[in-house]
Amino acid sequence: MHDTPTRPVIPGWRLLISDTGRFWAFRNHLFPRVAVRAGAQSAVDADTFDEVQEAVAEQERTARDAVAGVTP
Repeated sequence: MHDTPTRPVIPGWRLLISDTGRFWAFRNHLFPRVAVRAGAQSAVDADTFDEVQEAVAEQERTARDAVAGVTP
């Protein structure tokens, strides 16, 4: 049995790591139109996994608030 390195995962998002080590996350499904109009982006990038994970969380919050009718 071999230990295989675990790749970081963000549920609902596809995560890629560029040749230069930059993290990119792409949402598996488009946000609703109201969320896009509110500024939710379905692709984000960052220098570290923690940073891209926070960027994803921010996009999900923006979308959730827009769908719920919450204004910033």
